[in-house]
Amino acid sequence: MGVAHHRELPRSNKFRLGEARDLTRQFVITHDASGQATTANQVAAALSLDIGSAHPEYADVRCVEIEYEENYEGSQYHSLVTAKYGFPSGGLDQLAAPTSRPALWTFTTQGATVPALFYYDQSGNASTKPLTNSAFDYFESLTSDEAQCKVVIAQNLATFPSSLAIAITNTINSTTWIGGATHCWKCQGISGELKFEEYGGTLYRFWAVKVEILYRQTGWPLQLPDVGFNFLSGSEKRRAMVFDFRNAEWVASPGPVGLDGSGNQTLGAPAILTRRVHREVDFNSYFGSPPA
Repeated sequence: MGVAHHRELPRSNKFRLGEARDLTRQFVITHDASGQATTANQVAAALSLDIGSAHPEYADVRCVEIEYEENYEGSQYHSLVTAKYGFPSGGLDQLAAPTSRPALWTFTTQGATVPALFYYDQSGNASTKPLTNSAFDYFESLTSDEAQCKVVIAQNLATFPSSLAIAITNTINSTTWIGGATHCWKCQGISGELKFEEYGGTLYRFWAVKVEILYRQTGWPLQLPDVGFNFLSGSEKRRAMVFDFRNAEWVASPGPVGLDGSGNQTLGAPAILTRRVHREVDFNSYFGSPPA
């Protein structure tokens, strides 16, 4: 059978504040008596209807579901097609073959516990000082909460990018990226899942790949207090000493002393050393920017 005729039944439209439009169209298909089976492509062509087709009244509302029922009202020459319309969950950009769809970006926040090593002195954010007591000793095991921003970039690819996963996992940004300063973004890794999806009558095999990137305001390089039991005097390393007033003698310091970042004693607050322990890459060349 082929499609001899078709007619559209009265439409059903439901509108509710704050929710997507719920639109439904139904068609009665009349088949010819050729004896040949009517294919889904023949029906779709006759109705100019397919998944992703725009609603005739609302261009941004697309067909998201099609039901096909044979022997409508007991007649072998009639079938019923029901088309339901709505907004695609991924936006209109997702109305394409799986591997042709643009990447989806997701931003979320999470908390982390980090070592507390410095504080903002007085008002503003320009001046930071080491977080010590009044005798310039660091508080041991002192931590602070730090909110972090997690970015997940999801995209469908024909093959899993194993070489890319090796290249960028555990790397930090070498230049400013989407507003974050150098060394504040870290690629946590790449995951992927093999999937199959039918689109436009074709079965696609692809990898649903996700890249996870984490932002830390204080940066990912280690920030270490420059303290130790030794200091430099010229080219010599010497043991830090303190004066024992009770016995009037110099003795080895029982605790670490503050250094200035060059090995010299500060006799006060120590400097903070920044040590990068992750490889750096240009995130702009790998990830680009999120959609506007």
